[in-house]
Amino acid sequence: MIKSNPTRQKILESAFQEIHLQGFQAASLNSILTRSDVTKGALYHYFPDKQALGFAVVEELIKEAVLQFWLRPLEEASDPIDGLKGLINVAGKSLSDEDVLLGCPLNNLCLEMSPIDDGFRQRLKQVYELWREGFAWALRAGQTNGTVKSTINAMDCATFIVASLAGCRSLAKNAQSRDVLNACGQNLTLYLDTLQP
Repeated sequence: MIKSNPTRQKILESAFQEIHLQGFQAASLNSILTRSDVTKGALYHYFPDKQALGFAVVEELIKEAVLQFWLRPLEEASDPIDGLKGLINVAGKSLSDEDVLLGCPLNNLCLEMSPIDDGFRQRLKQVYELWREGFAWALRAGQTNGTVKSTINAMDCATFIVASLAGCRSLAKNAQSRDVLNACGQNLTLYLDTLQP
């Protein structure tokens, strides 16, 4: 299977790092080659152009990160509110100082590329929809087991939570401040408390 090819994976991971640091438009294929220690021929063997490489970063790395960090743990949570609060706490503590300064890779790409490239916009939209739907599913499961208020609209709340998480990262990036990130996270957890019966 192509996706499991180690050379291809190195290129993808290096591209992710370069895009996160520079943005997609300013990302340099030469820097990606240097980071991944592969030849230009190897890069073009797997990705016909820079756009295809960027699309693969969204579809394979960023989407998988959302699934692995935010959604799969909630599938096992008996109480999605406690689960979300725990994930927010872990996210805040696990981000490096550089991660705080660079912001959310998904949100950065959305702001940069959605207005100018419909291929990026559609792929980024799919990741955000997956994230929102995953949170909504967890909240509905909580409504069924009595850990979430039955009166809330799960999708509306999920949309607000995802927007808040993206906004927290953007505010912290702009302020270049972990304190801003922590304040956002703390107040988001207070909002989550209001969803409990």
